[in-house]
Parts: sequence; structure tokens; C-alpha cells
Amino acid sequence: MKNVIKKGVAGVVIGIILVVVARLFAFPPVFQGMFFAYAMLGALVFMLLDAPSLKPMSGAKAVVALLVFYVIVSSVYIGGASFLPQFDPEDEKGKIEKLLKAKRAATEQGKAEELLARAKALSEKADALMARLQAVGGEAATASVQANGEKPSAVPGGAASGDLVALGKEQWNLQECYNCHKLFGEGGKKRGPELDNIGNLMKPEELRAKIIDPKTFMAEGFEQEYEKGKMPSKYRELMEDKEIDALVAFLASLKNPAVNTPKPIKKK
Repeated sequence: MKNVIKKGVAGVVIGIILVVVARLFAFPPVFQGMFFAYAMLGALVFMLLDAPSLKPMSGAKAVVALLVFYVIVSSVYIGGASFLPQFDPEDEKGKIEKLLKAKRAATEQGKAEELLARAKALSEKADALMARLQAVGGEAATASVQANGEKPSAVPGGAASGDLVALGKEQWNLQECYNCHKLFGEGGKKRGPELDNIGNLMKPEELRAKIIDPKTFMAEGFEQEYEKGKMPSKYRELMEDKEIDALVAFLASLKNPAVNTPKPIKKK
């Protein structure tokens, strides 16, 4: 009995030490309890080592004793484990999502603010360009650019129409068209065709229709992407008319026959 008390006290002391250390390292309370329980379990094992030996058993009696021992040990482990917090993958995913939600929201907000700032600056440049076009060519020249997205040959100061193409290229980057379309050998994830020669294959009004309603034309060889609606129809809400005009002017200027741009097929 003295030996049992001595080892029991040793188990309690070791358990307390483990709990203190666990607290110093900021372990959760459940782990502190587990460390104490393991210390007591170790003390119990050492107590059993000093217990009197059992009489040898054989035959059916030995089998029954073994089964009873297995049932007792299994019940203790299973029953004890049932009181511990259970791991639920969905619950853990929810915790992780909660932690990341704030960071993701901040990132998306920052990106949205950056896009809004770029769009505002681009809109101001477009307004200045339209004012210059009206000054050098009058309302007719402006209407021509807005309707066709073409360079007005009758307008003196061709740099103005060049500026429109430059604004269109900025729209290309602003709307991140390069995520789906390859151009100048860069960008694209094979969700859309290369567009280096699209100016020779589509008229400006057709390009405008495709931007506003992607279902109007389908690129040859991209039937699956067309049916899945890979190109979104959000641009009619996201872009102003002058921004679409600029993008059309830029696309209409892409006339590189060395690139095998797929043939557009009219669907509507």
C-alpha cells in the first residue's frame, strides 16, 4: 500500500508539473487535462507492475480472461475519448474560413478601390480626348469614332485617334482581358482565342456587339467555351459607352495576319 501511495503521489506531482509547463506554453485547457491524465496513467502502470502475479490460466478460462481484459481496456479508451473534443473537418474548415474572410475582404476591397481609381483616371482621359476630337473635327468626327471605332481619316491631327487606341489598350488591361485572350504573345489561359488579327476579321460594330453580348459571335474551335458562357456579359454594366468605344478602336487596330486568330462565327 505504501508503494501504491508513493507512486500515486509521484504521478500527481508529475501531472502538476506538466500542467504548469503546458500553461507556460499557452496550451489549451483540454491539452493540460490530457497531460495530467497521461501522468496518472503512467503511475497506474507502475502500480500494476508491483501487483502480485496472477495464477497461470489456460484453455477456455484464459480466452475468457483475455476477452474481458480487452473489453475493459477498449471501454476505458473509447469512453474516455468520447469526453474529449471531436475533430470535425467541416467545423475546422469553417474556422479557417472565418479567419481568412476578413483578410480576403480587405484584399478584394483594396483591389476594387484600385480599379475604381484607374477607371476614374481613364474616364477623365477619355473626356479630354472627346473634347479634343470635337475641337478639331466637330460633332461629326466624334460621332464617327463612337459609332465605328475607326480612325477618322478626314480629321486633322491623327494623334487624337491614336490616343483613342491607347485608351482602348488601357481598357484591355483594366478589364483584365488578358486573363482569357492571348495578345502580342502574352497572357491568355486558353479560355478565349488569340486576338492579334481580330481587326481583319471583325468590323468595329461587330466587335462592339461581341463585347456587349458575347453570344452574338463564336470563335471557331471554341464551341465548348461558347456553350459554357466563358466570356461574361458583365461589361455592358461595367463599362461606359466611351470606354467600349476605346476598346473597340484598340481591337480594330489589331491586324497581324501572321497570328492565326480563329474565324468569328455569327450566332445572333
